[in-house]
Amino acid sequence: MLNKTAQVTALNSIGVAGKNRGAGRDVVYVYEMPVRLWHWLNAAAIVVLATTGYFIGTAVPTTPGEASDKFLFGYIRFAHFSAGYVLTVGFLLRIYWAMMGNPHTRQIFYVPIWRRCFWNELRQTIRWYAFLAVTSEKCAGHNPAAQLMMLSMFTLTTAFMIVTGFALYAEGSGRESWQFRLFGWVFAILPNSQDVHTSHHLGLWVIATFVLIHIYTAIREDIMSRRSISAIISGERDLRD
Repeated sequence: MLNKTAQVTALNSIGVAGKNRGAGRDVVYVYEMPVRLWHWLNAAAIVVLATTGYFIGTAVPTTPGEASDKFLFGYIRFAHFSAGYVLTVGFLLRIYWAMMGNPHTRQIFYVPIWRRCFWNELRQTIRWYAFLAVTSEKCAGHNPAAQLMMLSMFTLTTAFMIVTGFALYAEGSGRESWQFRLFGWVFAILPNSQDVHTSHHLGLWVIATFVLIHIYTAIREDIMSRRSISAIISGERDLRD
């Protein structure tokens, strides 16, 4: 078993790209600047998409006056489409940085299910979240449960929302648009446009559920474990006891 100093040194060796930011401290440099910037832009885009998407799916209250004088729904759709482009570009850049950044940048894109230690750590993490364990594993990046949730509820769902979102957008832009050429195949799988709308709307609730779990566990970890949520602001994770 490694002592505390050796553990921090080992974590620092994989948590820093280019230089040892945590030398001599119980701190590991985990999230690089591009990851932190993407995180907050992505969060803002999701808030806009969720809010406007809800109104698009359920409609807004009828306003008095001539319809030609009102453009409320047009503004809602414009905000939704703009945030969708921000989400998409950010997602593509995030994939690029996963190949260029430190090892922690790749955790949301895969789960090492082939490793026996992953399942052992996942079992321990579940016990920790269920208040059946006194201590948790000291993980610089995402713990196994967080990694599994990030992949299944965020990464894959976000990719699904991008594909179905652009497919629905292609209905308005026409068959000659690049949106239809890239995403029109969705209607070969789901010929009924309403099915695509319904699936896209359900994806909203998957991401909304993920956001609630993500915020709860982040605050919980900061209070109960040795990991600080300020890492997504400073990039450095405090591995306090």
